[in-house]
Amino acid sequence: MFTGIIEEIGILKRVERGPRSLKLAVQARTVLQDVRPGDSIAVNGVCLTVTSYTPNAFTADVMPETFFSTALAGLNIGSKVNLERAMAAGGRFGGHFVTGHVDGTGTVCLKQRMENAVYITISVPSSLSAFLIPKGSVALDGTSLTVFGAADGQLTVSLVPHTQQHTILPEKKIGDAVNIECDILAKYMAGLFRNGERAEKESGMMALLKDQGFM
Repeated sequence: MFTGIIEEIGILKRVERGPRSLKLAVQARTVLQDVRPGDSIAVNGVCLTVTSYTPNAFTADVMPETFFSTALAGLNIGSKVNLERAMAAGGRFGGHFVTGHVDGTGTVCLKQRMENAVYITISVPSSLSAFLIPKGSVALDGTSLTVFGAADGQLTVSLVPHTQQHTILPEKKIGDAVNIECDILAKYMAGLFRNGERAEKESGMMALLKDQGFM
């Protein structure tokens, strides 16, 4: 579990590419302070398992499912990435519940500076629209943000100065891909409604079959 509060910006030092997989080596400092093999580190919002580490870098594998469902495959040597360690039990909870399980990717389609904020609008898959509501939470490349607008297949967020200084989001250009993780509470609620509707339909069908003498 993560909070969406980015701890540092890492730099991709090595990429070993398979047809449907990756092995990444990421230069870092803060997230390596107490690292152990098997620990979880979110890389651009994707929960990855540390396989090995040195004093200034760690390696992690990207499996086919993650390869196809996130934007990690588009990274190259020198790419900057948001990094966050899994939340410690006694730590502060400054963002929102972020699992590191990306729901899909979006594309930056508009950037605009307004006073001290930077507004970014991202096109999102239609399958995610139901989980995005104004003033709700969303994680973009692992960064916990508030949804300022969600309509017509687009999502708008605003970056405060701290977020501009400590994440890679301000460097995103029009057309760049962004990992999207919707609020887990919204996904659970949607699942409950779907299951409830299914149960209601099944109950109605059972009653109809009984009335018709089939049961």
